[in-house]
Amino acid sequence: MIALEIIRENPEKIKQRYKNRGKDVDFAELLELDKQRREKTKVVEEMKARRNKASSEVPVLKKQGKDVSSVVKEMKELGESIAKLDGELAELTEKINYILLCLPNLPDEDLLAGGKENNTPIYTFGKKPEFKGFTPKNHVELCKDLGLIDYERGAKLAGNGAWIYTGDGARLEWALLSFFIDEHVKDGFEFMLLPHMLNYECGLGAGQFPKFEDDVYWIDSKSKTSKFLLPTAETALVNLYRGEILKENELPKKFAGYTPCYRREAGSYRAEERGMIRGHQFNKVEMVMYTAKDKSDEAFEYLVKKAQSLVEKLGLHYQLVKLAAGDCSDSMCRTYDVELWIPSMNIYKECSSVSNARDYQARRSSMKYRDSKTGKTEFLHTLNGSGLATSRIIPAIVEQFQNADGTVTIPEVLRKYMGGQTLLTKKN
Repeated sequence: MIALEIIRENPEKIKQRYKNRGKDVDFAELLELDKQRREKTKVVEEMKARRNKASSEVPVLKKQGKDVSSVVKEMKELGESIAKLDGELAELTEKINYILLCLPNLPDEDLLAGGKENNTPIYTFGKKPEFKGFTPKNHVELCKDLGLIDYERGAKLAGNGAWIYTGDGARLEWALLSFFIDEHVKDGFEFMLLPHMLNYECGLGAGQFPKFEDDVYWIDSKSKTSKFLLPTAETALVNLYRGEILKENELPKKFAGYTPCYRREAGSYRAEERGMIRGHQFNKVEMVMYTAKDKSDEAFEYLVKKAQSLVEKLGLHYQLVKLAAGDCSDSMCRTYDVELWIPSMNIYKECSSVSNARDYQARRSSMKYRDSKTGKTEFLHTLNGSGLATSRIIPAIVEQFQNADGTVTIPEVLRKYMGGQTLLTKKN
């Protein structure tokens, strides 16, 4: 969540930053509740001071042999008033916190206003592949012809938006995951295998709840005591230090987690969503970093370079895009997307989003670090990036690296994970 203080100090400025995100926010109710809470807090504190003073007078009066009944009566009346006001304060605090929890993060001020129409490509790697002497196929045809994916039986088992990796397809998927994990471990990330069923607090801390409770698969009924299937490893990884205070010299912390990702919304039946471009379940290795606030921007650049290096080592043509304020997810201040070229669609599709939440998630989960110079506690900054999502990688590989004879050249960095195999070929 964002700090209430910055809304109180300059609500119009904060409104404008939300408008850049495409959201009209009215702070009237929040500010009125905040005013009431501060007024009642002042009254309660005064009452508690009077009660404490009266309480300290009782033994003195008793020692002097004086009647204390009036003082005891006053203390009782004060106690009843304090209890009533404490209850009202608790209600006000709950309402204020709910409003704050529903507010999205503030986009960084350097982002362009508006939605995806204002996203800006800032870097391109490689060139669009050229197919000379043959008509290239799309990834659905190639995956069927080469026996990599069984879409029909995937739909039979789990409905639309599901598929089965078969034969070399399953090996290629596992090779990609192994390659990503090895690269992260080599670069000092701690590798984790995480629970797939998470408690409500994880969704709240990540910024997905309460607003997007309907976007996940609930194990039982939707409630604060039920569990849900994680939509991404980020949801678990950004909750590791919930309620904890770290030492500054422990930072940064770098984690890489592999999980399937479970999403209720799997896209449309449009051509650009066909095959495995979008589904209800897909595999992803996620990177998450915890940093001190003054190292946040440096960590963001590091994660962007990390995601880029994975795609570049695969040899895939891609573009790096700086998202406009309105296209960043609600929990993030800024996001860069790594977008792969899909020749058959003549468009780029995102395979990695690298984002900085700054202290938004840490405030929701009370995750802090102690500043080594001042000794004061500060909220951690959390960052995440796909490293990478395989359901976009395989379509790009088979389309960009297809050959005239129908085979597909396997990226060199993956061959050691596939027993030295260099080509994906049709099987008898």
